[in-house]
Amino acid sequence: MKGQFKMKVLVIGSGGREHTLVWKITQSPKVSQIYCAPGNAGISKLAQCINIDADNIEKLANFAKKEKIDLTVVGPELPLSRGIVNEFSEQGLRIFGPSKEATEIESSKVFSKYLMKKYNIPTANYEVFKNSEKAFNYIKQQAFPLVIKADGLAAGKGVFIVKNMVQARDALDTLMEEKKFGEAGRQVIIEEFLEGEEVSILAFSDGRNVVPMVSSQDHKKIYDNDQGPNTGGMGAYSPVPFYNHKSEKIFLQKILIPVIEGLQKEGREYKGVIYAGLILTKDGPKVLEFNARFGDPETQVILPRLKTDLIDILNAVIDETLHKINIEWEDNAAVCVVLASGGYPGKYQKGKVISGLERLKKMEDIIVFHAGSKLQDNKVITSGGRVLGITAWAENITEAKKKAYEGMEKIYFEDMYYRKDIATKAIK
Repeated sequence: MKGQFKMKVLVIGSGGREHTLVWKITQSPKVSQIYCAPGNAGISKLAQCINIDADNIEKLANFAKKEKIDLTVVGPELPLSRGIVNEFSEQGLRIFGPSKEATEIESSKVFSKYLMKKYNIPTANYEVFKNSEKAFNYIKQQAFPLVIKADGLAAGKGVFIVKNMVQARDALDTLMEEKKFGEAGRQVIIEEFLEGEEVSILAFSDGRNVVPMVSSQDHKKIYDNDQGPNTGGMGAYSPVPFYNHKSEKIFLQKILIPVIEGLQKEGREYKGVIYAGLILTKDGPKVLEFNARFGDPETQVILPRLKTDLIDILNAVIDETLHKINIEWEDNAAVCVVLASGGYPGKYQKGKVISGLERLKKMEDIIVFHAGSKLQDNKVITSGGRVLGITAWAENITEAKKKAYEGMEKIYFEDMYYRKDIATKAIK
C-alpha cells in the first residue's frame, strides 16, 4: 500500500472521541502527519486542525484528495449516515467506517429493530408508530415503565423512560408534535422496559470477521445515581466486572455474529466499529441499541487500554484481513469523568475560560480529552455542553477512579459540573 510506513491520516470530528483517536494514532510509527476536521483545542496540540465541518462531505473529500491523505477515520454518526464512506470510496479515497446503508443500524432505530427481529437477535418487544394519537392509545393498554425512542439520530437524547401517562404524553409531544429532534421523531418506537445492568461492547468488523474490544459502561444520566435526563454520556469505565467470558461468548454467538451476517444478507456489508448497547437481563444479554461508530465517552476508556497499533487494526478492517491480526489489551482499568457546562443537557453558556490544564500534565497515567473546547486569544475556552473528559488508568478501577477525580480537582471554569459517582457501581 502506498505510503504504508509514513501515512497521512485525517480524523473527522471535534469531540472527546476524536481527541482519543488522534492521541492513539500519534502513537503509531506508521504515521507522519495527522489532520483533524474540525478538531478542538486539545486536538490542535497533536494534529493540524482544518476548519471544515464534519458533515461537509464534498469539502472533506476535496481536502483528502488535495493533501493525498492515505487514511480517513470517521468519528461521529452524522457524516456516516449521510454517506461519507460511499462518497470517499467512489473517489478512490481510503476511509474507515461503515457505508450509509450499513450505518442505518444506528440512523434508523426502526430498521435496527426490524433486523433484530428478522435474525432472532435478543431485544425488547416493541411497536412502531408514525401517529402520536395512535401511539398514545397503544400506551394506554400497556404496563409502565415504557421506553419511547425517536427513530432517527438525536445525539443520544432521543430516548425517554416513562413511568406514567403524563410523562408518556410529554415524550410523544416532544418528539412528534414539537419535533424537538426534527425528522428524527417522525416515527417512534415504544418498547418494553428491560431491567438489568447496562454494558457497552464495541467491536471491529471487516464484513466477515468480528472482534470485540474490552467492555465498558457509560453513565447516560446527568445526575448522580442515574437521575435526571439523558445526556451524550457523563463518564465511563473499563472493564465491567459483571461482564465475564461467559457473557462475551453468548454475546458473540447470539448478537454480534448474527448482526454482521444479517447485514451481509441484506446487502449492507458492515466494515468499521459496531457498538452494541447491551442490558444484562435475567434472561441473558439483550440489545438496547446498535451504534455504527466508536462510542463517546467509551472510547476514552477503551483506547488507552489497547496495546496493538490502532493503524494496523483500521487497515485490517478496510482490507478484510481482521482474522490475520492479533488484537492485544492491557490488563488494567480506566475511568473517564466528563466535565460539563452548567445547564447541560439543557441551555448552557459558552466562552468560559478553562484553567488548570497545565497542572494535570505533571500527573502520570492521566490525560484530558477535550470535547467542547476551542482556542481563543491563546486561552482555552468552553464551546460545548460536554467540555472535557478526565481519563486515568491504573491497575484497578478503584485506583483509576481516585486518580481521575484528583485530576478533576485541578481544573476550573465557571459553572462547571460533573458527576461524583462515575465507576461506583463497578467498585461496589
